[in-house]
Amino acid sequence: MSECIPIYQPQIIRETAEGLNRLDVRDEMLSHRELELTSAVDAQSCATIIRGLLYLQRCDANALVTLYINSPGGEVQSGLALYDVMQAVSCPVRTVCLGMAASMAALLLIAGDERQMLPHSRVMIHDPLVGGGLGGSALSVKARADDLMRIRDITAGVIARHTGMTLEQVFALTASDTYFEAEQAVAQGLADRIVTSL
Repeated sequence: MSECIPIYQPQIIRETAEGLNRLDVRDEMLSHRELELTSAVDAQSCATIIRGLLYLQRCDANALVTLYINSPGGEVQSGLALYDVMQAVSCPVRTVCLGMAASMAALLLIAGDERQMLPHSRVMIHDPLVGGGLGGSALSVKARADDLMRIRDITAGVIARHTGMTLEQVFALTASDTYFEAEQAVAQGLADRIVTSL
């Protein structure tokens, strides 16, 4: 029988007129206009950040929001939904890479209005990956391949738009997994600067 180990969620204890209150540290971060992507890019993680962005825009349409990113990437469509919201909200979004921003998470980092990296963080970009195999009829394989190429063009366009690279440069870099240390990422236009304090 396996033992169930609870996941530790940091909490803050505040004394109020009603006594001691426990707050999840993420609630405290939200009150300071800070969000985090520290898991795979998927429907749930993106929906949480989207809700946070929309809420913070309603609170103050012009104040900066910070999105901390340490993620292996994940679902392109969910990531593009978050990307679209980041572009649509009126408040500027500062993205900060902590550790690794890979694949779709790299696109989200690149899309920030202010893009920062900690000194030992890294960025990895590549072409979208084929998921679930390409079995089936020739027509279904062709349809999936065409869709994959469409997504490749979209993600390359996002990278080019936010870095100043040409599409040809992006395609050359994303043909395989390409890693950038913090200084290289800044030099390539994937981030604006390296920070040593937050």
